[in-house]
Amino acid sequence: MSQPTASRLPPLFVVFNRASGRGDRDEVGPAVEAACRAAGREVHLLPIEAPGKLAETAREAVRRAREVDGVVVAAGGDGTINGVVQEVLGSGCTFGVLPRGTFNYFARTHGIPSELDGALRVLLEEQPSPVQVGLLNDRVFNVNASLGLYSQSLEDREVWKQQFGRSRLIAVGAVLATILRGHRSLGLTIEMHGQPRQVRTPTVFVGNNALQMEQVGLPEAQAIDRGELAGVMLKPVGRWGLLKLLARGAMGKLAEADQIVNFPFTRLTVRSRRFGARRVKVATDGEVLWMRLPVRFEVAPQPLMLIRPDGLSEERRQAQAAIAAASGAETDIATTGSGR
Repeated sequence: MSQPTASRLPPLFVVFNRASGRGDRDEVGPAVEAACRAAGREVHLLPIEAPGKLAETAREAVRRAREVDGVVVAAGGDGTINGVVQEVLGSGCTFGVLPRGTFNYFARTHGIPSELDGALRVLLEEQPSPVQVGLLNDRVFNVNASLGLYSQSLEDREVWKQQFGRSRLIAVGAVLATILRGHRSLGLTIEMHGQPRQVRTPTVFVGNNALQMEQVGLPEAQAIDRGELAGVMLKPVGRWGLLKLLARGAMGKLAEADQIVNFPFTRLTVRSRRFGARRVKVATDGEVLWMRLPVRFEVAPQPLMLIRPDGLSEERRQAQAAIAAASGAETDIATTGSGR
């Protein structure tokens, strides 16, 4: 099959986050324009001019891309990517990523380099393939969604970022502060496969990013590659128990913890057992918001067509190999897919 000529390549509509985790306000725009000019590719930059304008800017990019069969591109961190995917999913548009955030889990799990030059090469040279998206009610999530303690730690992290800046060290410090301040367990009813179950847990965490799950040592990462979501709950545990779990996660050994309950699923409904509870604080890819109960986690019925390299990223190969070695599992890593 012949490749399209440069004159027939679809134009790019780049939603550009001016406040990414890298702090590179002036780098992305000129670099994208220069790379596209060298490749003979038409490009349109749509900067997010003010906080709260992400959704509006992404909708405009999707509208313009649909008119000319173009590609919508998100330049920013996982939160920015989430906001753009919210508008792209179901639109028929192809999607591309230029990762500029702190963790960049979405890009890394799909083999897109965090370095701008490498990400631009992928965007301009590779082909789209389908990847799985999660839904929390009507909100998309590419990396994870949660409620309870994990959501609270993300909210605290944003406060720390405003005071001390963006870095992985600041993110870890915020999590420690959240744990040490104390927490309460949630009384919930969860329903999976039509079977309700009452639980008490500090947090419900749902992963849609195999790399993130592999790095903390949870084998449910394999469920994501099979087209499922990875559910994680904690048994009620005190502050010191949580700190030990945090340490295990940093060493990639969460699967060894007795306090962890993990399970794969395609749809999970969560209700509160607290009388009169109508809303719950949730997080999707690091963005915290209130959502009406009940909440439902599920795999989106349609995939996202993402421009990415073929095969499994080297970072994921290494993470899978570490899990296989620790568990003694006989996994053919070389032939394992990288998600749907």
